[in-house]
Amino acid sequence: MANDDDIPVPAGTDADPPLSEPLRRALGERYLQYALSTIMHRALPDARDGLKPVHRRILFAMRELRLSPTGGFRKSAKITGDVMGNYHPHGDAAIYDAMARLAQHFAMRYPLVDGQGNFGNIDGDNPAAARYTEARMAAAAERLLEGLAENAVDYRPNYDGTLEEPEVLPAAFPNLLANGASGIAVGMATNIPPHNLDEVIEGACALIGDPALSDEALARLIPGPDFPTGGVIVEPREALIEAYRTGRGAIRLRARWEVEQLARGAWQVVVTEIPYQVPKSRLIEKLAEVIHSRKVPLLADVRDESADDVRIVLEPRTRSVDPELMMGMLFKNSDLEIRFGLNMNVLIDGRTPKVCSLREVLRAFLDHRREVLRRRSEHRLAKIDHRLEVLEGFIIAFLNLDRVIDIIRYDDAPRDALMREEWGRSFTRATSEADYIPPAPGEGELSEVQAEAILNMRLRSLRRLEEIELKRERDALLKERAGLEDLLASERLQWARIVKELRAVQAEFGKGTAQGARRTGFAEAGEVEDVPLEAMIEREPITVVCSKMGWIRAMKGHVALDSEFKFKDGDAGRFVFHAETTDKLLLLGSTGRFYTLPAANLPGGRGMGEPVRLMVDLPNEAEIVDLFIHRAGVKLLMASSTGDGFVVPADEVLAQTRSGKQVLNVKPPARALCAHVLRGDHVATVGENRKLLVFPLAELPEMARGKGVRLQKFKDGGLSDVTSFDLAQGLSWKDPAGRTRHEPDLSEWLGKRASAGRMAPRGFPRDNRFT
Repeated sequence: MANDDDIPVPAGTDADPPLSEPLRRALGERYLQYALSTIMHRALPDARDGLKPVHRRILFAMRELRLSPTGGFRKSAKITGDVMGNYHPHGDAAIYDAMARLAQHFAMRYPLVDGQGNFGNIDGDNPAAARYTEARMAAAAERLLEGLAENAVDYRPNYDGTLEEPEVLPAAFPNLLANGASGIAVGMATNIPPHNLDEVIEGACALIGDPALSDEALARLIPGPDFPTGGVIVEPREALIEAYRTGRGAIRLRARWEVEQLARGAWQVVVTEIPYQVPKSRLIEKLAEVIHSRKVPLLADVRDESADDVRIVLEPRTRSVDPELMMGMLFKNSDLEIRFGLNMNVLIDGRTPKVCSLREVLRAFLDHRREVLRRRSEHRLAKIDHRLEVLEGFIIAFLNLDRVIDIIRYDDAPRDALMREEWGRSFTRATSEADYIPPAPGEGELSEVQAEAILNMRLRSLRRLEEIELKRERDALLKERAGLEDLLASERLQWARIVKELRAVQAEFGKGTAQGARRTGFAEAGEVEDVPLEAMIEREPITVVCSKMGWIRAMKGHVALDSEFKFKDGDAGRFVFHAETTDKLLLLGSTGRFYTLPAANLPGGRGMGEPVRLMVDLPNEAEIVDLFIHRAGVKLLMASSTGDGFVVPADEVLAQTRSGKQVLNVKPPARALCAHVLRGDHVATVGENRKLLVFPLAELPEMARGKGVRLQKFKDGGLSDVTSFDLAQGLSWKDPAGRTRHEPDLSEWLGKRASAGRMAPRGFPRDNRFT
């Protein structure tokens, strides 16, 4: 068989000679290109500005549309169309979804888009269509874009080469940590939680002051994520520090709740903040399922009373319930507590994917800010030099105003004439008539830029005051230029400027503002122990009633077992016994599978009950063989209709799920016959042929699951019934007349297991049953 490497792949056209390459190499190269494209241009954020390409293009397109935070709104469809047509050649739905998320206050810690209209809600509802909503940039987005007009970053051609777009935004604050990011690439993923901007800036400034700052010291300044939906972080401090040090970890986040007192000693729990990225509607559904399945029997009801804020009311089953215990069980069994997976996988310099620590992410941002500062300073320096050149020409013109006017009035080519003229005074050589110094050859000539500026000067500027203003502007620019040169020459001054800029952002979005206050708190997570069901349910007497058709109910109190119970037409009673709400019921199906029914979950006894098949996954073709109360520590005698059986501890047959637990293995048409609680030291079996056999219990093996061993030998028919008893006390049964018969001497029927046995004694029941 040919190897994959030997299979040629045709390429080229009829006009070009065909090319070929191994299939493995062709597939590998093309998949690698796809993987790199996904990683770099779709899934992973840039560590410098914390944005993916689609988010960066959305903000840049809004800037081009002049949608400033103080300006008007524009239709989202217009914004989406510009982004798709000019910069992002992908589906409009994906672009609009990305823009909508930037506007969601419950998804973004510091929203970058100011939305007007329905942009979704915390319930999990989708935003309205793009034609119905409007948007503009938020104040935080404007901070990310500052410097684009000052050559702060590199530009690259857009997808069709007709326009240019920035490779990265200048980013005046660490947006990656402030708003977080998530994405799935090829072979890698990222999941970064949002943080408090005030704390992140404190950490960045501390890192500038001490580049060798320890991870523990940095974690004290940035203690943990700050989610927009609030909540309480219950992850141990050491685990958080380790996660920030390695860039990977998990953070336990809980809902925030409080106890609200009601009349007459009653109370209820009110949840005011839910975990991040958990839709409120889905959370309510899960809590309702918890109530229905009785996973937390302490909880009686859940209501959503939310308006603009979150208010989920949890009602306990009784006022004696411990709120801490109930919430602990809910945290364990619902999305009121989640684990947020931390994975700080980002692009370094926009090219290299890397799982970074908290220090590395901050360092990438600070290095980017220093480069932005250098480029903006150089751009400003060039602007100052150009303006100084123009100012020099203006001042020369003012000092030689009559000659300038004469040239402009009478010369056919005034620009060239101004450039040829040797002017006697320039601002570098004279500031007054008394300071006149004859110029050196070529020193007083005007440049082309200066000549053009003089020709474009307005007549109303030709006044004495304007000359004074120009000289004042010149002096100010010279001072600013000296400061910029010092800044570019000193690393210390550069970091001091960056700290100053960060402090300005901190004053705008920090803890002193309504948006900047920390929302997510910290607490210790008390371990939730597995509390027995009996400890969570009030112990009350009930009477369990189950019909032949499998309709089950629980009546309050211990009703007399010989009472008349109502059943559906064509149905009748089969199992009636006393129990308590803390009991667990064991149901044996004819397939040999046990099912567990908590007595507290049974429907009330006012009606006819509910089909037991709605509570457990009992197949329609299976029959109910037995139903009884589970008692810890006892053992059960299992037997099938074919005469096989064994002993199993009752604790081994408890099922944890609706699907039950297979214990006795049978093959149709054989079926499970019984499961009796063991009593005594001997076993008695009776077959359909009315032969009775008694043998020692010790001859039966104890198993957790299986077919078992042969109990009695039959030529035809099968096993009718089996029981266990104490041989010294003899065997009792009821005769056809209802009288109790007792057989003290069973030596005639005593034998080895798997023997045929002998005919049952006179008066034995005709249905071949011991009870």
